[in-house]
Amino acid sequence: MELKQQLIREMIQYETGAPGRIQHFLKVHSFAELIGKGEHLEEDVQSTLEIASIVHDIGIKPAMEKYASGAGNLQELEGPPVAEEMLTKLGCPQDVISRVSYLVGHHHTYSHIEGIDYQILVEADFLVNLHENQATEETILNTYHNIFKTETGKYICKTMFGLEEK
Repeated sequence: MELKQQLIREMIQYETGAPGRIQHFLKVHSFAELIGKGEHLEEDVQSTLEIASIVHDIGIKPAMEKYASGAGNLQELEGPPVAEEMLTKLGCPQDVISRVSYLVGHHHTYSHIEGIDYQILVEADFLVNLHENQATEETILNTYHNIFKTETGKYICKTMFGLEEK
């Protein structure tokens, strides 16, 4: 079984009893894959992006257990060690584990985004969160203008939410 498929199964198992979180990471993965392919990423960058998108919120569970909060900064703190352990168990290469760990530990930090994989992960997560959180049109427009940088991500956001340029 391919690594990404094994990882998805592991994450579904990890998130047992949390269907909202399972559906969330599957949607983020789909958007990350779509945006990455639309931006013609190199194969290794695309693969790392997709792996990161699958585990990006892995820190919610330990943050909830330790702090009774799934706040973004707590996810960034608690997620990397859990992701590293899971990816190591699946035999993921160390350079990929290191980059994924970095992305998991920064995916709620929107200043100093370094790398196209980081940018796309943030965009994919926003596409899902804006819908799941029933964001207002004003919030969606602000996010579109301040967060989205890739042509594919901008197209999806603009089209999905029916944005009019203002």
